[in-house]
Amino acid sequence: MPELSGVTERGETGDAVLRPWAREDAADLALVAGSAPDLATQIPPEVSAGRAAADEHIRTVLRFEDDERNWAIVIDGVPVGNVGVTGIEFRHGTAWMSYWLAAGARGRGLATAALVSASAWAFDAGLYRLELGHRVNNPASCRVATAAGFLPEGIERRKLRYGDQRFDVETHARLAEDPWPRVSGLPFAE
Repeated sequence: MPELSGVTERGETGDAVLRPWAREDAADLALVAGSAPDLATQIPPEVSAGRAAADEHIRTVLRFEDDERNWAIVIDGVPVGNVGVTGIEFRHGTAWMSYWLAAGARGRGLATAALVSASAWAFDAGLYRLELGHRVNNPASCRVATAAGFLPEGIERRKLRYGDQRFDVETHARLAEDPWPRVSGLPFAE
């Protein structure tokens, strides 16, 4: 895992920026995917096996197109995570939000700041309701969601399955007119 020199202290995002994923990020994505066992719920395990699988994941999943936008969370040119706006549906003005970070990038406010920026982009694009969900046994993800202004709406029982285990999911949402969170977002790279 690359040194995260752009992130100085807990709660400080340093020089982190958001930018679309590039195929040149494949080697870094493979490293990130293998940085923590819990990322297997976000990134298929084969992505950590090498550049070819990581390149395919960037091309097919971490896309940057009309109906979904995925931004790499980047520090000093190195991707350390992702924030996504997917399932974009302009008729009803809705989308699904997601985020994940490499093990070494956690606990510094990066996911929250990235989610705030992606939400601002979504609202500026004309969306009205943004949704996300996290396993109830993942309190860190809940803290990210609530700090970024996403209010809890309820529990979906046994919604997700990883291996032979099923997990309850807490759903959160943020509406365009909800109060803005007291968290600064990350800038988008030009």
